[in-house]
Amino acid sequence: MEKETQDFSAENCPGEFSGEHNLVGVAGMNSEPSVKIEVLFFAKAREITGLPDISLQVPPSSSAGDCLKILLTKFPRLEEICNSIVFALNEEYAPDSIILKNGDELAIIPPISGG
Repeated sequence: MEKETQDFSAENCPGEFSGEHNLVGVAGMNSEPSVKIEVLFFAKAREITGLPDISLQVPPSSSAGDCLKILLTKFPRLEEICNSIVFALNEEYAPDSIILKNGDELAIIPPISGG
């Protein structure tokens, strides 16, 4: 199944998604190409977004924290858990300051409880 592509420019942010999505961002005004990453949502983050994952294009030199800011504009309820989110980049825990590269997989992992 082919995924739908959404433009993540500021004028398109207020809209809502429907169905399966491929979220696409906009690179900065420079001539550098944008960086395409896959964002995975786990536990409460998946519940809030209603999605298991999305593709996202971010400006070059964006960090995991920058990616979260972009996601917060589209999914404001992520604010409920953003202070306790842990990032994993390519299956390894990473700080929010880590710079994303083309093809990276960024996991958004909220606190998980259980016994």
